[in-house]
Amino acid sequence: MHNPGNSTRFQAQDRFAEGAQYIAGRLTKGTSGRTHAVVDPATGQDVYTYELAGAEDVDAAVAAAREAFPGWAGATPGERSDAMHRFAGVLAERAEDLAQAESLQCGKPLKLSREFDVPGTVDNTAFFAGAARHLQGQSAGEYSGDHTSYVRREPIGVVGSIAPWNYPLQMAAWKVLPAIAAGNTVVLKPAELTPLTSLLFAQAATEAGIPDGVVNIVTGAGRDAGEHLVGHPDVAMTSFTGSTGVGKRVAEIATSTVKRLHLELGGKAPFVVFDDADLEAAVHGAVAGALINTGQDCTAATRAYVQRPLYDAFVQGVADLMESVRVGDPFAPDTDLGPLISHAQRDRVAGFVDRARSYARVVAGGVVPRGDLEQGAYYRPTLVADAAQDSEIVQAEIFGPVLVVLPFDSDDEGIRLANDTPYGLAASAWTRDVFRANRATRDIKAGCVWVNDHIPILSEMPHGGYKASGFGKDMSAYSFEEYTQIKHVMFDNTAVARKAWHRTIFGDRP
Repeated sequence: MHNPGNSTRFQAQDRFAEGAQYIAGRLTKGTSGRTHAVVDPATGQDVYTYELAGAEDVDAAVAAAREAFPGWAGATPGERSDAMHRFAGVLAERAEDLAQAESLQCGKPLKLSREFDVPGTVDNTAFFAGAARHLQGQSAGEYSGDHTSYVRREPIGVVGSIAPWNYPLQMAAWKVLPAIAAGNTVVLKPAELTPLTSLLFAQAATEAGIPDGVVNIVTGAGRDAGEHLVGHPDVAMTSFTGSTGVGKRVAEIATSTVKRLHLELGGKAPFVVFDDADLEAAVHGAVAGALINTGQDCTAATRAYVQRPLYDAFVQGVADLMESVRVGDPFAPDTDLGPLISHAQRDRVAGFVDRARSYARVVAGGVVPRGDLEQGAYYRPTLVADAAQDSEIVQAEIFGPVLVVLPFDSDDEGIRLANDTPYGLAASAWTRDVFRANRATRDIKAGCVWVNDHIPILSEMPHGGYKASGFGKDMSAYSFEEYTQIKHVMFDNTAVARKAWHRTIFGDRP
């Protein structure tokens, strides 16, 4: 196992000795009177202890963001774009620090942080740097007699964002970048478990020349800092990523101040394999899609529906491939799968699998590794077969390295089962038939449907769900527009004092 104290590794306690709050361009300590520890989930050891934010810190961050808003909103699109291009450059220079900090706090393999999380964040920053120059309204038109109308897109104000612990760096980017590209300022609350890369991200923004107060971080508990941020009267919009249950609470609080709301919530992605699919490709896609980030991904493949002629071979193929997955130290180059975020999350995942033993077949995994891995929050890749569609393990979001496989007969049944959960974030269909593929992408109710792949995302394309998976989009020009408000502007092009429609009110009086 790795040694968190190794001097070649990221040293959180040294880097953030001044505190885990980043307000108006500087690190400060929280004022809640309570501390919290960032725990390395691979070893169970504390790597950083900090003072949690309280309501006073949230107020200070919102005040800083409100003060910075006029200047940032008033900057030209080119000025914002230039600053964000520099931001992308600083993030690229800090790539190794960001990757190590992400793996340290999350337990994800370092190769995943290096090859996926950090490059994706840099690319996203560069994308929104370009998008900043395209804040467009609608061209002028004369829709009412002698009046000319046009539509302006304007920034909203202070955005209060809450990010989850599974992809702390990328979720910080998805929240902050479209907001500031459009001219807003942001107060971001990362999860208490994983604040390190959000702090590095905000520091990089300052180093790139983005003004103090445009990007602020408050690291506190959800019931204290989070709820205060969502309900703050000076916060004009709330953007939240997390569970559907917490999302309902966020919506309830946001409604009290009638602020704009963006929710990216839970998922239970179906993986539909038709009988003409490339079996080997589907098996590899299922294992990769189910185990990405140790299954702690709201778009992860969690429910595989396999047409009956391929069912037995698919189950055996997935079980064999799962057995070859290397579980271990996130910092070891040959590790495929790291620990879950915490022992509590591991035990929660294990509970789902243990309860399923009474009504389904655990084909692979379903155990906590022993030996060198016992101190960490590890769980073996797990395959469960033959569960009923209405069972807990099929319907609930597990958020761990667990794939459930069920058979289906007709195409109609496969699509019906894919849609038969409250969620609708992502899905995939596996077939060589273009007509089947077109039908599946049309009829599966999810915000993204991949064909013969599962999990890739692009800065240029939107990410967001249907149904209980929330509403609103991350990434792409669609998310950029969500952080704007639309204003109708109308000019009277005549010099006539009395208009024809005035007679409705004044009649023929002079």
